[in-house]
Amino acid sequence: MNGPNLAVEVGGIFMKNPVMTASGTFGYGREFASLFDLNRLGAIVVKGLSLKAAPGNPPPRTVETCGGMLNAIGLENVGLDAFVRDKLPFLNALDTPVILNIYGQNTSLYANLAERIQDLEGIAGIEVNISCPNVKAGGIAFGTDPKTAFQVTKAVRQKTKLPLIVKLSPNVTDIKAIARSVEEAGADAVSLINTITAMAVDVESRRPKLANIVGGLSGPAIKPIALRMVWETTQAVRIPVIGIGGIMDANDALEFLIVGARAIQVGTANFVNPRATVEIAEGLKSYLSENKIPDINQLIGSLET
Repeated sequence: MNGPNLAVEVGGIFMKNPVMTASGTFGYGREFASLFDLNRLGAIVVKGLSLKAAPGNPPPRTVETCGGMLNAIGLENVGLDAFVRDKLPFLNALDTPVILNIYGQNTSLYANLAERIQDLEGIAGIEVNISCPNVKAGGIAFGTDPKTAFQVTKAVRQKTKLPLIVKLSPNVTDIKAIARSVEEAGADAVSLINTITAMAVDVESRRPKLANIVGGLSGPAIKPIALRMVWETTQAVRIPVIGIGGIMDANDALEFLIVGARAIQVGTANFVNPRATVEIAEGLKSYLSENKIPDINQLIGSLET
């Protein structure tokens, strides 16, 4: 073997390294293909998909903040049919697992998506975004209540045999309770955290900087919060945890792995440095070599308290 082993397995998905892309920050993969070899990634998580195309929110939809960014894109996407026709053939040619992130406004839409995806070629797994508003429950997010999180996870689980990752919202009182509920419903792994609800104001106009008024905060500003929630979740569930939140370089990724994350996702860093993912993978390899650790799995969960 040439150098340390970086391969990991997360909920039935085998990856050559633990570096994944975060949904919504990497397009459908092809957008980055001219910048580096996508086969060097652990996995690609595509932009969130709904059954039908969605236009998203009106602009302005992004705002730079101190240590991060706000976004209120509104889950704009091409829809499942256009994805299968126009995007999937390119992804199928890669030697990297492709994971579809899905969302819906009610449980039936999630289930229908999962059923359609089950029959597609070349899909390694499904990531379920439960931070979406449940229109049948007055607009609250599925992921803020253990019961609704359980229901949507169970509905998807019944429609697919693919590895199932549930992406958790940080905008909750106790993320451990949500994680346990989706584990009980049949999730194979959880990924966290999604963005933190936040806002910014233009003091000259005295108006919100986002047309949607509020958006999701991501980037380095949320990393300490994300790290704490990932650590707590690894103590609460038996299924693998994927760490997300402000990971900009290999040191950030190492923190998440040491507290117990089996893999990590890179999001906002892609906008700052389009090569961040592969640089992080290389940085992990260098760290293992320098510290004479032959296998990255020996590092995962090695936090001493």
